[in-house]
Amino acid sequence: MSDWRTAVAGVILAGGRSSRMGGQDKAQLTLWGKPLWQHVWQRLAPQVHEVSISANRHLEIYQQSQLRVISDTLPDYPGPLAGMLSAFQQIDRSWFAFAACDTPFIPEDYVARLWQQKAQAQAPAVWVRSQHRDHPALSLMHRSLAPQLAEYLASGERRVLHFLRQAGGHAVTFDDDEQAFVNMNTPADLLHYEEKA
Repeated sequence: MSDWRTAVAGVILAGGRSSRMGGQDKAQLTLWGKPLWQHVWQRLAPQVHEVSISANRHLEIYQQSQLRVISDTLPDYPGPLAGMLSAFQQIDRSWFAFAACDTPFIPEDYVARLWQQKAQAQAPAVWVRSQHRDHPALSLMHRSLAPQLAEYLASGERRVLHFLRQAGGHAVTFDDDEQAFVNMNTPADLLHYEEKA
């Protein structure tokens, strides 16, 4: 494992309400017989020092996997940024590579590419921009952003992309197939990819 990877903790973001999935725990929904979060774990693990999961439900299932489980330190499911803040507060690493639990096809080198671009720009945060849109939950962030993030959330803000820009981060353009960054947001999305298999 190269030196830079030892500085990076991977965090799967699975702490949301999953409202577009009818309130079901999105991370636990299966694609090709495997829960979505396990697809993400399988792809993220080789890219980082260790992987934790940010979750607020079904904690016992994640704990059985031997992953470290991090729950929000803020109440009422404030969104992905709350999971990011909790990671900063509970994991002793300098850099954090985040991945949403509903992105099962993330590239197997996306953290390396974010790291390279972060280093060139000396930015405290970078995130994926695919051919069609930004993916701020697929981001690499430095722990020094924790106080700024806590203040941002305390103000009532929840927008991930807005925070990353405000913090001095920038997008990294990926020219991969758009499917690499697809989100399984609805039951129809899952059904579509189940049938494609």
